[in-house]
Amino acid sequence: MFDDVIAAAEHLVRQGYTRPDRLVLEGRSNGGLLVGAAITQRPDLFKAALCQVPLMDMVRYHLFGSGKTWIEEYGSADDPEDFRALFAYSPYHRVREGTAYPGLLVMSVDSDDRVDPMHARKFVAALQGASTGGPVLLRVQEKAGHGGGDRIQAQVEELADAYAFALSQIAR
Repeated sequence: MFDDVIAAAEHLVRQGYTRPDRLVLEGRSNGGLLVGAAITQRPDLFKAALCQVPLMDMVRYHLFGSGKTWIEEYGSADDPEDFRALFAYSPYHRVREGTAYPGLLVMSVDSDDRVDPMHARKFVAALQGASTGGPVLLRVQEKAGHGGGDRIQAQVEELADAYAFALSQIAR
């Protein structure tokens, strides 16, 4: 899936539909993993990214929250062959010092019982320390689970923050 989203973005650029300085990537949950992998593999291809309740540390994911239930899907870092594959694309482990990463807004929640919020926190901290590119921000919604807040107002505020961030990055 990582290669597919990168190929699609490259196609959009190559065909003249957009430019990397106008391209924003967005994903939630497993799509957040996709966003993290895409921007760490090809930071030059995107101007900004919106990443919601993401899975980012693929080496330790199975030790937190519901992670152990996903071993059949992702594999386990306890298996040497799986470890090599997981480590190769794990967004947290692909962060490189001095790289110009796209502007990033990671949206997390404080009560996620599926994807432990530590994934968002660790990834943001690593990027804040390493990136020479756009801003790297963490937004934490209180009293919300993996699906976000139940109140319409909370959903509207989250969407408004996401669009405002994306537009602020591509308007530069």
